[in-house]
Amino acid sequence: MKDIDAIAVLHDPVRRRLYEYVAAQGREVGRNEAAEAVGVARTLAAHHLDRLTEAGLLDSGSRRLTGRSGPGAGRPAKVYVRAQGERSISLPARDYRTAAELLAEAAEEAGLDDGLRAAARRRGEALRGSTAPCGGLEEVMEMLTARGYEPHLEGVEGEAGAAEPVVRMRNCPFHAVAERFPPLVCGMNLALLEGLLGAHGPVRARMHARPGECCVVVEPSKNNEH
Repeated sequence: MKDIDAIAVLHDPVRRRLYEYVAAQGREVGRNEAAEAVGVARTLAAHHLDRLTEAGLLDSGSRRLTGRSGPGAGRPAKVYVRAQGERSISLPARDYRTAAELLAEAAEEAGLDDGLRAAARRRGEALRGSTAPCGGLEEVMEMLTARGYEPHLEGVEGEAGAAEPVVRMRNCPFHAVAERFPPLVCGMNLALLEGLLGAHGPVRARMHARPGECCVVVEPSKNNEH
């Protein structure tokens, strides 16, 4: 299916809400859960979820939601998760991805990592403008959401054993190029976020790659601990 046809599937408001819910969970979602989350009947949710799968926006499979196996465990239920493929529309057609990959390849071959990071940090600072550094993780979440990172809070066990909150991001806006040039593009991404967050504030960005997510996490700055 063409990208424009796939994205047109989201025109239906119920279908769009179902897609957004499944995408936001970062895990497999069953029909009952999705239906309850958006306030529609299970049969209607199933119809729209299958339509999203046909369009290539969701992937589907089956598993036992009870977590049990063997006799009495029940039949496997259909589950859905956001598809990994990317969709974009440009009218008329444009090919910015090829240009980005060529520029990344040239920068990597020329050893321009430091220059790229410096430029990314300046761009982040320019996007932040004259505002003060981000004041906390809630403000960070709003800023990252606006830029398409799909942030979510997660507790990470700290040195004292207590769970410390960090912001992880389910989406990398530079995913396609980062897959081919990870050190170059992930370093650029970190520098951009450092510029956006601001230096010497209550939060900081650091590299912490995890499969299927952005390579950067944001956490409270150690410099601001008492």
